[in-house]
This record gives sequence, C-alpha cells and structure tokens, in this order.
Amino acid sequence: MTQTILKQFTWRALGLALLGCLAVITGGQTQTAPPADARGVIRLRVRVKIGEATKGLPRKRFFLIKGSLEANKSLIQSLEQQPVISRDCYYRSIGASPQLIAWLKPTVWESCESVYCREVEEKDADAVPEFQHAVADGEKEFGNRDLARKWLAVFLSEEIRSGFYKRLQKDLQALIKQAEEVSKAKVMSVMTDRNGTAYFTDLEPGVYVISNILPTEIGTSSTLWNCEVRVKPGELPTEKPFLISNPGNKDPRDVKAIKCVSVEKPLPACPAPNK
Repeated sequence: MTQTILKQFTWRALGLALLGCLAVITGGQTQTAPPADARGVIRLRVRVKIGEATKGLPRKRFFLIKGSLEANKSLIQSLEQQPVISRDCYYRSIGASPQLIAWLKPTVWESCESVYCREVEEKDADAVPEFQHAVADGEKEFGNRDLARKWLAVFLSEEIRSGFYKRLQKDLQALIKQAEEVSKAKVMSVMTDRNGTAYFTDLEPGVYVISNILPTEIGTSSTLWNCEVRVKPGELPTEKPFLISNPGNKDPRDVKAIKCVSVEKPLPACPAPNK
C-alpha cells in the first residue's frame, strides 16, 4: 500500500513539473513575440563630406514615402527631373546685394532660405545694404534703432524677406501631393538635429522611401536622396539605424555602415541678369 501511494505521488509530482516547464516555455514565447499593433522606428543619420570635413548635416528636412522605389517610379522620375534654382541664383535674380547673399550663407555647413533663419546682429545691419535701409525705415517708425533692427524684416520687400522660401514651399507641396497620390498614404517628415540625426516613429511593417524631395545644396552641388528602406515585423520593437551620405564621404567610420548614397549634380549656372 505504501509503495503504491509513493508511486502515485511521484507520477503526480513529475506531471506537475512538466506542466510547469510547458508554462514557462509558452510564457517566454508570448513575451518575445511583438504585439499585433507594434510600430517601428527608423533612426536616420545623415553624414556628408563638404570640403575636407565629414560630419552630420544639420537642420535639413527629410520625408518618408510609403512603398518601394519601383512602386514610386513615376514620383522618383519627377524628383530627379525637377529644375533646380540655387539660393544664390534666386537672390541675384531679384537684385540682392553680394553682402546679403554672403550673409545668407555664413559657412559651408550653414545656409538660410530667408532672413528669418538667424538673428541680424548690429554688425550685419551696418554691413548689408538691404538691412541698412530697413533699419533706417524702422528707426523712423519706432524711434529706436535696436527695436528697428529686431523688426527690420517688416521693412524688407517680400521677395527678399521670404520669396525664396515660398518658392521652395510651393514646389515642395506640389511634390508631396504627387507622392501621396502615388503611394496612397500620408507622407511623413522630420528635420535633422545639429548632429544630422532624426527619427521616423510609429511605423507599420513595410517598405518605404526616404527622400529629401527637393535637392539640398551641398557645396557647389545639388544633392538628392531617394533611399529604399524596409521595416520588418521582427525589427519593430527596436530602432532601425539608417545612415545615408554623399559620394564624397570616405570616412572609415562610415563606409561600412552607409545604406544609401545621394545623387549629386553641379548647381546650374545663374542666368545673366536682365539689362
């Protein structure tokens, strides 16, 4: 009798142990599987070479378009064939002074599409003819030179104040509309930080195209990115790093990690001014 009870107890204990193991295994599988509504993140890094330096490209906007390069073929062709007008050519065409054109691009890494992108300092107000006139007009209105300098944009012509920016925005909105018609999905956008990094978040699994849509001026070239990236279901819980660059970047820290290289074209020559 005692042996029989002992055998029954042993088999019950073994059965309970096996059930416990199965529960642990099943529970572990449930924890590692991504939720049905999981979303992904693309960590975009943009590093380019300008002159002798290679670093992140700051304050540049990039877009995420649903679908592959092949699915967006007609859109990509439109992006590649769009006419390019450089910032310098635009401002020359409206008769801007060389000093204003130089102020809009203080370094090879920085540039402005309008006078709103950075503060006009006192030395700038003295050096740039358009700023001199605007400050003088503002001083008559406000009776205070410092206040006139801070509000000088009000006394500039619209062409100088925001004409180039508005022209770019008009072209950009038309291309975004085309992208959404082709992809049948909303186009997302992000702007890189000072280190050239930006994040596309809340992404469904699928294939996308990362593009700057409007070519970016880098040195004396216009630079266009159209890069295909795939977000897989298994990658959803983590960031997907995606480094893009320009053809000149040979930095050994980057070359093995670069996923996409831009297409560069020389900036078009500025047409001769009308006489």
